[in-house]
Amino acid sequence: MTELLDNIRTSLVGLKMPRALEALDHTVQRLEKGEIGALEAIDGLLGEEFTLREGRRIGMALMTARLNPPKTLESFDFTFQPSLDRHRILALAQLDFITRTEVVHFLGPPGTGKSHLATALGVAAVKAGKSVYRSTLAELIEAMSKAEREGRLVDKIRFYARTALLIVDEIGYLPITPGGANLFFQLVNARYEKGAMILTSNRSFAEWADVFGDPVVATALLDRLLHHAVVVQIEGASYRLRAHADLIPEHLRANATITPPPPPKRRGRPPKRKSADQ
Repeated sequence: MTELLDNIRTSLVGLKMPRALEALDHTVQRLEKGEIGALEAIDGLLGEEFTLREGRRIGMALMTARLNPPKTLESFDFTFQPSLDRHRILALAQLDFITRTEVVHFLGPPGTGKSHLATALGVAAVKAGKSVYRSTLAELIEAMSKAEREGRLVDKIRFYARTALLIVDEIGYLPITPGGANLFFQLVNARYEKGAMILTSNRSFAEWADVFGDPVVATALLDRLLHHAVVVQIEGASYRLRAHADLIPEHLRANATITPPPPPKRRGRPPKRKSADQ
């Protein structure tokens, strides 16, 4: 018996199964007491090892996907946002929209849970073994602009296009840099009907011409992003400001959108004013 256990330990070490090795002695004790059968013992050891490895895989995948800190649908307070259809969100968590390469849009004022829901669906996708990447729109455009300057734009777009799910957060929060709208269009076009996306925005689709600074590009973007789409409109107050609601003016407490800050004013002397004679 001792020799057999030593052989099992050697095999577990060779197979790099540290959790099963750690649980071996306790499993053998239960087996000897008749608490479990042989098949249950094997199942238990393999289950312990699988749990450890799956936890490591998920942790690494969440880090690579930039989904830390992770969010879950279980931690989302649906009672605070009654405008949301809980069953519809749970249906999205089945991840069929990824298989159908659809685009999910979460629209609503800041603080209403758009990023939480997007991240939670991303976490669910990671746990299901799907590749995910999350970024804000500003970060995407900055990265692609840098790649374009360095002659690596094709490779960068290919990197963003290869994941099963791409999450683009905070559309409309910051001004788009010159050329940024065109770069984002190239990425959307590369993923069109090939990969699923989740977009969050505090601006309505009618405002996208202003968001991207180019009505032609905005129309082309919406043409692709709304073709196979699920649109979830969230109406309500900010969850983050719920403890300070009494400090916010009544007319801003609900259904309030915050527009991006205006572009910085130009510095220097103001232009000379022409006289009436001129």
